[in-house]
Amino acid sequence: MKIPPTNTLIPFFSLLFSGPVLSALVGFGLNPYNIFCASACHWSLLSSPLSCSASIDTPVFIGWAITSNECKANDTAFLTTLAWCLHTKCNQENGYRVSELENFWETQATRDMANFKDKIRFPKPPPKWTYSEALAYVFENGPPNRTMKAGEVLNFTSIVPEKSYVAQMNTAFGVTREQVLGATYGIIILVTGFALPILCTWLYHLPFSSSFVSFLSPRITYPSSWGTYSVRPLPYLIGNAPTVGQAIYIAVFFALNIILMSINYHPFQPHLYYKSESDEIKAYIFYRTGIAAYAILPLLILFSSRNNFLLLWLTNWSHATYLLLHRWVARVFVLHALVHSFLALPLFLPQPAVVSSGYWAWGAVATVLCVVILAASVLPIRRWSYEIFLASHIVLSVIMMVGLWYHVVLWVGVDTWGYETWIYAACAVWFVDRAARAGKVLKQGVRKGRVRELGNGYVRVDVPGVRFGGDGPGLHVYCHFPMLSLWRPWENHPFSVVPTSMWVVKGEQGGKDGRTSGDSSPSASKESGKGVEVEVVDVEKQHGGLGKVSGNMGITLLIKKGSGMTTHLKATEGLWTLLDGPYRNASTTEIRRCDRLLLIGGGIGITSLLPWIASHPNVKLYWSVKESAKCLVEEVERVLVGVEKEVRIGKRLHIVDLLAQEVETGYKRIGVVVSGPGGLCDDVRAAVVAAERKGGTEFELDVDAYSW
Repeated sequence: MKIPPTNTLIPFFSLLFSGPVLSALVGFGLNPYNIFCASACHWSLLSSPLSCSASIDTPVFIGWAITSNECKANDTAFLTTLAWCLHTKCNQENGYRVSELENFWETQATRDMANFKDKIRFPKPPPKWTYSEALAYVFENGPPNRTMKAGEVLNFTSIVPEKSYVAQMNTAFGVTREQVLGATYGIIILVTGFALPILCTWLYHLPFSSSFVSFLSPRITYPSSWGTYSVRPLPYLIGNAPTVGQAIYIAVFFALNIILMSINYHPFQPHLYYKSESDEIKAYIFYRTGIAAYAILPLLILFSSRNNFLLLWLTNWSHATYLLLHRWVARVFVLHALVHSFLALPLFLPQPAVVSSGYWAWGAVATVLCVVILAASVLPIRRWSYEIFLASHIVLSVIMMVGLWYHVVLWVGVDTWGYETWIYAACAVWFVDRAARAGKVLKQGVRKGRVRELGNGYVRVDVPGVRFGGDGPGLHVYCHFPMLSLWRPWENHPFSVVPTSMWVVKGEQGGKDGRTSGDSSPSASKESGKGVEVEVVDVEKQHGGLGKVSGNMGITLLIKKGSGMTTHLKATEGLWTLLDGPYRNASTTEIRRCDRLLLIGGGIGITSLLPWIASHPNVKLYWSVKESAKCLVEEVERVLVGVEKEVRIGKRLHIVDLLAQEVETGYKRIGVVVSGPGGLCDDVRAAVVAAERKGGTEFELDVDAYSW
């Protein structure tokens, strides 16, 4: 028998993985039993004690005798019996050359096949004869005509019992076949999970795809899969509903995993380990789900990474989308781990030596931790204390990875079945992300931020000298304020970035306190009513606007104090600030290509909308704030000089009406950027979907909400 035909997939996967990665996976360059008949011959002899065995009555592995490698290397009966079995079972008629048998002889004939870690823990002395010399000795003394019996001391050249050989052959081939299939399906799952976002994005850029995209957007891309819930949590805080498009990805990923875990099983009886076909199939499911869990690890960590350079660059999917998918991929990972663990119980609990082993204990630790991590990641806990969730999430994940490592290393060592390769890949993704974070912080260095109280829990933080403020809209940065909380200086939060230069407008230098003398254009009119102030600026008559920047480089953060780190923000001139960023929320290319850009904000959401003002020639801002946030309006109004806008204080926006009004103007393609409370974001999403389904106007929607 040869390696299973899944190796025909190597050319395809070699396009996606480097050679070293492939060579470290079983069936793709790594195979402990590359000659199954030779391994079966070898295994058939290991249960028989030799004349030089240290003990003939103390089995260590399914009744195998304690026989040192040195003993086998110098025992004539062992070498001649093995040589004769190789000659009769692995001859040229079966497709094996003498050179292949010689290589097996030199590398594995004296290896303890009962212990996969033999190659790193025990020496491998070469046999005293080569395969050809041992076979020549057999022919000189006459071919064997006697078959050894179970438990009999092997002190003569023997014929290997056929029943034992077949069982060993089935075991070697069956287990290896399942390991190769597991590695193959693991690669398929990993590649599919990684490639689907890229393929979906590329569909949007195919020639003549505009009508196709227009059809998909209001039906798949934008609408929620559960009513109008998306940013808002579902009832009873059971989580956030994915969009229809995200739900399709999740369904495809789940279906792929279930299908690949359910097909292509084949029992090989008699089997050395499993006495019935049902037990053998259970064992193969046990193997495959374990491999699949390991294979998902790199994707799981990649989706949670801030510095997911490749996917964020190649796709138009947002970081928030990848975080949502990270949680669903984690559920698939836990599902594989649980199936793997539950199937292991009936298979191995009857074996005290296995249950008391280190690899069993570490496997149990990893399984328990992955369930704990998933349970501790539910939305109520994240909302209760995101900082505690995040710290525990990282610590428990690291311990779980250690458990996964020892689970396989203490079982089969390294470079045997390739399980550790998946851990290497996952750790590489994690370290690249962490190194990139550290590099961004070091690049910016320690900054001295100026904090100014605006009132009612709102503050403005100016960080001078930062150069990425002019990189366009849709940026956020993770800020560390290490002096705010000395007992947890690692704590950081994401904030939208506004270039400080936007506060420099014409005539600003004439104001006493740095404000412009005229924040409204001459064409502006104000409508006042109870609890509402609406300022409507005619874009055709507007003038003024942003003046020439006079060296005010830096970024400004508008922050509403919360229950965590930001609680301690107070007016100061020298707040130590570390910046990890910038990061782009999502691609801005399609939004910028629209005929009209609508900015819809609620409260502090104005922060992420301000940079869009200078990025498009035809912008209108709709902004609603509570009465308590009037101080925020007063702070931002100087930036909005000459901008077409409606600012409502103490009153909500009528999303459906304002979209209908914009559609009536005749624009063919309207971009909508919304940032604010979850209810506002979901209302805008639903209104855009309804408006686009009516036809006539295309919409590009960007929801900028930190829902994680």
